[in-house]
Amino acid sequence: MSLQLTNKLGHIKVSNDVIATLAGVAAMECYGLVGMASRSQLRDGITELLGRDNLARGIEVHTGQDLVTIDMHIIVGYGTKISEVAKSVQSKVKYTLNELIGIQVEHVNVYIQGVRLVNED
Repeated sequence: MSLQLTNKLGHIKVSNDVIATLAGVAAMECYGLVGMASRSQLRDGITELLGRDNLARGIEVHTGQDLVTIDMHIIVGYGTKISEVAKSVQSKVKYTLNELIGIQVEHVNVYIQGVRLVNED
């Protein structure tokens, strides 16, 4: 499925995979987030075999009329305040998608799938 935008020059279709990738890039910039949890083991395994990063890992995009809802499954670093990491991810993803492609994100649902120890070298 895709989201269709219209401007004075014509129509633009943005696929859910593009929205998920942009959301993943934005989320990875947030402090305390150490990774995305897999939502499809098979697809992520094939991606690893091909030597590619799957920036949309753990992200599901649901498009409606003019609004988008995003579900993100994340892994946080041990010792970080989970609620603050989740809020940071929500605001960063909403802001980035609005600035880059001009879409209104209705909800960013963050699901904490795990906690990982992080080396502080």
